[in-house]
Amino acid sequence: MINPKDSLLSSYNYDLPTNLIAQSPCERRHDAKLMVIKEGLDDSLNLAHKKIWDLKDILSAGDLLVVNNTRVIKARLKIRFSGGGLGELLLMEPNGNGQWLCLGRPARRMRRGDQLWLDKSPDDSICLQVIDKDESTGGRIIRFPDAFTTWTEMEKLLNLVGEVPLPPYINKNKSSGHEERYQTRFASRPGAIAAPTAGLHLSDDLIEILKKRGIRIAEITLHVGLGTFKPLENEDLSQLNLHSEWVEVGEETIRAIANCNEEGGRVIAVGTTTVRALEAAYLLGEGALRPFIGKVNLLIKPGFEFSVIDGLLTNFHLPKSSLLLLVSALIGRKRMLKIYRNAILNNYRFFSYGDAMLITPESVLKQYLS
Repeated sequence: MINPKDSLLSSYNYDLPTNLIAQSPCERRHDAKLMVIKEGLDDSLNLAHKKIWDLKDILSAGDLLVVNNTRVIKARLKIRFSGGGLGELLLMEPNGNGQWLCLGRPARRMRRGDQLWLDKSPDDSICLQVIDKDESTGGRIIRFPDAFTTWTEMEKLLNLVGEVPLPPYINKNKSSGHEERYQTRFASRPGAIAAPTAGLHLSDDLIEILKKRGIRIAEITLHVGLGTFKPLENEDLSQLNLHSEWVEVGEETIRAIANCNEEGGRVIAVGTTTVRALEAAYLLGEGALRPFIGKVNLLIKPGFEFSVIDGLLTNFHLPKSSLLLLVSALIGRKRMLKIYRNAILNNYRFFSYGDAMLITPESVLKQYLS
């Protein structure tokens, strides 16, 4: 039975002291705190305080970690307006023919037909054109010159003049090394504008030990975009729609999941993006997990029936976010809020560079598993 409050966005709010918003990752990725959620009902804590490094002892041979292998591109560009002044573009996704959907700042100065200038060097600039406004996102369709219609040339340009688009709550001046530290060790498929942050915790040393102990790792791709981080605005969750994001779930990963299930192992998703990719592929496969390539906009909220994953490794998320809805779908909203209050009392670090929780299969609400 779904509590009526579960359908209201305001029910997923909580107060977070700003000093608990992590500004940089741990020096060693696996030194982050790990809250292990065990079996329990709405009013239960029943948790343990560990470190990410302890995953090697918590997980068992035969378990499968599924990670997101997307790579964050240098999608933030500084531009000049033809009439003077500076602005910024955040590339969201390609629209074909050298056009990109972008978020612009200040957007009011980016009207149809306007020209924007991107400096490759002090004496070399390229001209961009505002094609139109995208009504669904409030962004702008921006045309790049013909020389940048291929991804190869576009990536060269971004690597030359772009910046890694850190979340606004991270002060990039307080720490350094973000180009490397804001990527997971699996980041091989360029296309995201934000990191799949749960994967940031897995270090090379930990990955090696997990593999030696018989814990397998499989990969999916979900290019993190607006669908993951755009703030939710509608109080009535039944009226929410997420922006679509590009997903690839391959045959090799599907075989790994099937083998894990046959051998009695547990499928643990690393990050909410992995959950959405796998569960969307199952739904689109009409009752079976099949290879999938395309866009998905799956919103997971309380009442959702999970068909692929058994557990989840995830960070502590922003209030009233789609990520918080997904966590609540697994363990219940009341328990989620109680756990978050406990994390605050125990000085866990929140958001992208913060600590993590492991939602064990035993803690998942059984009525939400098919």
